[in-house]
Amino acid sequence: MLKRWFARAAPPPEAEVPPGVRVYAIGDVHGRRDLLVDLIRRIGEDGAARPPAETRLVLLGDLIDRGPESAGVVALARDGVPGFQGVDVLMGNHEEVLLDLLAEPEPVRLGFYLRIGGYQTLESYGVPERMLELPELFPPEALLEAVPAADRRWLASLGDRVRIGDYLFVHAGIRPGVGLDEQQPADLRWIRKPFLESRADHGVVVVHGHTVTDEVAWRPNRIGVDTGAYATGRLSAVGLEGRERWCLATAGPPGPRGGPWPG
Repeated sequence: MLKRWFARAAPPPEAEVPPGVRVYAIGDVHGRRDLLVDLIRRIGEDGAARPPAETRLVLLGDLIDRGPESAGVVALARDGVPGFQGVDVLMGNHEEVLLDLLAEPEPVRLGFYLRIGGYQTLESYGVPERMLELPELFPPEALLEAVPAADRRWLASLGDRVRIGDYLFVHAGIRPGVGLDEQQPADLRWIRKPFLESRADHGVVVVHGHTVTDEVAWRPNRIGVDTGAYATGRLSAVGLEGRERWCLATAGPPGPRGGPWPG
């Protein structure tokens, strides 16, 4: 059962993006390239129905793991998404775990990564099933060498935040009470309870993924955009223009379930 975390109707909008700019932010893709392609198409149709604007796209991280096409999602995001004047891709905690493993390919790290959805990611890069079923028989390097150097460099280049007007886009959230310029990557990619339960005015509205809700979670100080695409078939995006806010989502069939949600 997916966590609700008190998903509610949108509060009266006060934050705004700069004039002439329209922003779409997409939540955690988790290897569902099919849903990402569908949602980008829906965003294109939505933008075409609105007045011309400088249109920006933000992918909120966790592109990889759990779903069947992580390599394809990385390729799509890395090679550029047409139709936008700017595309920002953030690093999620799953990208961080993979990069840490690539830097130090130890069996314990590999075992953890496989358990949180790395099995499907490495399979999408062509690692044979027999190696993934019995990883203890193979050195971690033998499995990880399937990830191309270009993808490794691109993943390592991802940022952890982007600010557009009165909105701050991050993967997981921010540490309440800490200045925006002093936020640590570990919190930006991993934080949950202290951020989710905070009613503090952060000075910005934080747009984030990482924590699954049934629908886009609207709060006065944050907007949660992770609707569990891997398991639900529902990949969501929020649109922001001026003081207006809206959401778009796919309605695809569920993907295969597997294991607890680590975020």
